[in-house]
Amino acid sequence: MLPVLEMRPPRPVRRPRLGVFKFASCDGCQLSLLDCEDELLAVADRVEIAFFREATRRPLEGSFDLALVEGSISAPEQEEEIRDVRARSRFLITLGACASHGGIQALRNASRIEDVLPVVYATPDTIRTLARSRPASDYVRVDLELPGCPISKRQLLSTLAQMLVGSRPHVDQHALCLDCKRKHLVCVLIAHGAPCLGPVTTTGCGVLCPSYDRPCFSCFGPVPQPNTSALADRFTALGLAPEQIRHLFQTFYNQAAEFLKESQRHG
Repeated sequence: MLPVLEMRPPRPVRRPRLGVFKFASCDGCQLSLLDCEDELLAVADRVEIAFFREATRRPLEGSFDLALVEGSISAPEQEEEIRDVRARSRFLITLGACASHGGIQALRNASRIEDVLPVVYATPDTIRTLARSRPASDYVRVDLELPGCPISKRQLLSTLAQMLVGSRPHVDQHALCLDCKRKHLVCVLIAHGAPCLGPVTTTGCGVLCPSYDRPCFSCFGPVPQPNTSALADRFTALGLAPEQIRHLFQTFYNQAAEFLKESQRHG
């Protein structure tokens, strides 16, 4: 007589827990994630979205396999919050210029906060803020930075897909000029004398502005070891004033070391 086999249901596989956290920002990078639409459904099947205020009402509890962090640290309570996120998370990825370099709001770092607050708020004495807008990496270890203002949903989905199969995620860091060449676009810097930051800017935007004969404004920040001084000298030869050159490097990534140094050189 054959033995009777006890049929037990298969043990469910635990899905990685994903948390999405917001600090001082415009929500643009989180919206890039929500904009994935059909692709997001596939991601949701592979991970447990355990915390995401932009999309769910679940409370913050437990630990996370992956934390996605948007925004800079700009308020006193956020200093402890980012440390708590790091303590709860196995991997932490920052999304966009604010989380990695302080973002547009870091332009205030060059001024006294007492002088800046009255320009924005009617009752500045009620505002509790830090003197500087700082990236997450000033407080905790960051495992990967995704550039952009906002980030590229293609890069985000690629990063998540690579991590889900156990690979170390790779994010391209070549200069935007290479993408222009691949698309056979006329160089707006050489052909039109437009002050384009493409030679020192990281790929990721899909060359949106140059595709419409507009110069790059470096939404994705500097490439590794950018030759900003040579590019600034080219702008000078085109007739740009020092103040104009300074402003070109004082946008989304104004606190990136190379951009900050170049803007100060023309200050």
